[in-house]
Amino acid sequence: DMKTGLMVGAQIGAAMVVLSMAPAGAAAATLEEALMDGKAKLDVRYRYEHVDQDNSLKNADASTVRSRLGYASGEFHGASAYLEFENTTAVGAEDYNSGANGKTAYSVVADPEVSEVNQAYLAWSGLPATVFKYGRQVINLDNQRFIGAVAWRQNEQSFDAFEVVNKSLADTVVTYAHVSNVDRINGGDADMSSDLLNVGYSGWAAGSVSAYAYRLDYATAASLSTQTYGARFAGDTKFGEGVKMLYTAEYAQQSDYGKNPAGFDLNYMLAEAGGVWRGVTAKVGYEVLEGDGTNSVQTPLATLHAFNGWADQFLSTPANGLEDTYLSVGGGVAGLKLLAVYHDYSANKGGGDYGTELDFQAAKKIGKLYTLVAKYAAYSAGAAAGRVDTDKLWLMGQVAF
Repeated sequence: DMKTGLMVGAQIGAAMVVLSMAPAGAAAATLEEALMDGKAKLDVRYRYEHVDQDNSLKNADASTVRSRLGYASGEFHGASAYLEFENTTAVGAEDYNSGANGKTAYSVVADPEVSEVNQAYLAWSGLPATVFKYGRQVINLDNQRFIGAVAWRQNEQSFDAFEVVNKSLADTVVTYAHVSNVDRINGGDADMSSDLLNVGYSGWAAGSVSAYAYRLDYATAASLSTQTYGARFAGDTKFGEGVKMLYTAEYAQQSDYGKNPAGFDLNYMLAEAGGVWRGVTAKVGYEVLEGDGTNSVQTPLATLHAFNGWADQFLSTPANGLEDTYLSVGGGVAGLKLLAVYHDYSANKGGGDYGTELDFQAAKKIGKLYTLVAKYAAYSAGAAAGRVDTDKLWLMGQVAF
């Protein structure tokens, strides 16, 4: 749109100015060399998605191609720029509700046709062990439970932000970002004034620890304005060749913030344990997003598809909260990477039955450029879920270089 075009034009112009005015002491001797030393990137992904729900909606069949073209400049006195365009196009009939095509008689597949600037930022690394970024960019923090780019969807989520990443302390990464807008997967925008702080330390043999503070202040969606403070620990311990124990623990507290009219103080908890033996990885986990019947822990900027089942039934946490007990088993067979996951869902408040889900995935990497994926999710609704049985199937092929 015009707003995006003006923003990108201004950023590209600013990139040229910054690169040409950057101080001495750089990798490239001239601006022209920095531009010529740059690297082009291309990522094309085709996906077929089928959705079958036990309701009056027609089954959805979405055939889409996502194309991403980017260019990263070389460094000139510590300064560089990155620009990336993204397009999603439907192939054949649009027999699905994308959220933007008006086909509400079909089940939802949240991959609307859209052309946009996915990333456009300036970067500067002129200070020791520090990188500054300004502009539209991808931000992934920890396991993306609270902040992520939603790479699964055809239209990636990106952030209009000023970001600083510092690695001055040994084994420590400090990330701070001020976010003014989020470019959502549906092609829309979410205006905000939000601050993200994450400090990670990986100097312990037993694992890595991080502490974070995410203060989200939405301009219009005030009910999503929250402040979340938490800590995460994840690691593994080896027991001989090819055998190790896996463990993760996380706790966070979330409360109302900014213009949010509600008042609440809720907890997020995660405990996960598992092991690796002869190339097979098995995990059992228990995740809690508290709810009090009116408000619940929400993670609107997360890579939500990666959590609480691939059928995407809990992208927004129910008012009574959510408890997800899950078991996963994965490994490699004949060049295929296989994964199976079982979920058992219930309400945090009242213990109501939210149902179960089985997920399966097979992925094949061909050389360095090609990836094939087949994926299936089967959600069975519980009595208290307020949802319906849902089956989803994906077939996907991708080339990236």
